[in-house]
Amino acid sequence: MSQTNENYFETLPVGRLGIIPLESCMPLGRKVDNYLVQWRQEREHEHKSTLAFDGYERDSYIIPSSVPRFGSGEAKGRINESVRGDDIYILVDVCNYSLTYSLCGHKNHMSPDDHFQDLKRIIAAVGGKARRVNVIMPFLYESRQHKRSGRESLDCALALQELVSMGVENIITFDAHDPRVQNAIPLNGFETIQPAYQFIKNILRNAPDMKIDSDHLMVISPDEGGMGRAIYIANNLGVDMGMFYKRRDYSTIIDGRNPIVAHEFLGTNVAGKDMIIIDDMISSGDSMIEVAKLLKEQDARNIYMCCTFGLFTNGLEKFDKAYEKGYFTKLVTTNLVYQTPELLEKPYYISCDMSKYIALIIDTLNHDTSISSLLDPVERIQKVLRKFHNHEKI
Repeated sequence: MSQTNENYFETLPVGRLGIIPLESCMPLGRKVDNYLVQWRQEREHEHKSTLAFDGYERDSYIIPSSVPRFGSGEAKGRINESVRGDDIYILVDVCNYSLTYSLCGHKNHMSPDDHFQDLKRIIAAVGGKARRVNVIMPFLYESRQHKRSGRESLDCALALQELVSMGVENIITFDAHDPRVQNAIPLNGFETIQPAYQFIKNILRNAPDMKIDSDHLMVISPDEGGMGRAIYIANNLGVDMGMFYKRRDYSTIIDGRNPIVAHEFLGTNVAGKDMIIIDDMISSGDSMIEVAKLLKEQDARNIYMCCTFGLFTNGLEKFDKAYEKGYFTKLVTTNLVYQTPELLEKPYYISCDMSKYIALIIDTLNHDTSISSLLDPVERIQKVLRKFHNHEKI
């Protein structure tokens, strides 16, 4: 992602940049910080000798913070340096179950509720002193409970309203389960970002023999809810799209949802073609593997499974078995949520690093410049396709 073509950095931001990655998001936060430090040190800036430049170029933009806990499991947020007048970006991964805390002598794994509570504690520790508070929450908290069916809570809408009431100005998330949840906070900034460019780039790096035309490639949505993202990628690649719809048994509820009876395919012939299956998340993975299996039974060639969030709530064993049976070729997910060391070692796994993209978004917003070109990466996708066709390094 080239910095040379951008001119937003010719002006100085009003607020000094500060990043607060919570412990759940620390590895990603450090990568983001490294990019920002490198870019700002390399820039030739006309204001370097002025007083206003002070704090623009630093060794690190991470503001140290902590959330110490009492023996009862209660906690408090603490920020270890002044943030008065700063433009603050708080990063949190609500899906990081690897973190634990002690509760009356028992070891507790942190749930999304715990992470969201810690986020609020850090916002409260800022205490309204910052110029602007922005939250980068890649997996939107409670985004799967985005609409009401009968007597149910609207958790995602409540969470967004709670953040805004605490003074958060912008909420940035990735591939929200349903972007319409932003209707809960219509007067505040809410951006949901698609990692389509990063997916295409990483697949092409690992599929040198792929032919990008409608005779050799298809994009598949595993359900009707994900059609939008599949159509976007298919249109950018200039290929056909297919879709599965889930036939459910609405008379039964298992683990809080209606079980899927069958996946029905809508689309053209898939025989001999490469498949890109695109979805927002892999939870247990049952649906994704079932879709890949059905496509293989219809003689599809290589199958690339792409998901923004790889949660793998039931472990990786079923993916190992599916890979051994040849149901899929590669599995691509991002580093926006916690990745187990076991996952990173799998021969079929491709990790899609989003730190550079997040750093660019933070840098652009800190200069009070539009990020619309980052939200719709058509030009960058076409550029990487030209490189692929010309056999250049991607």
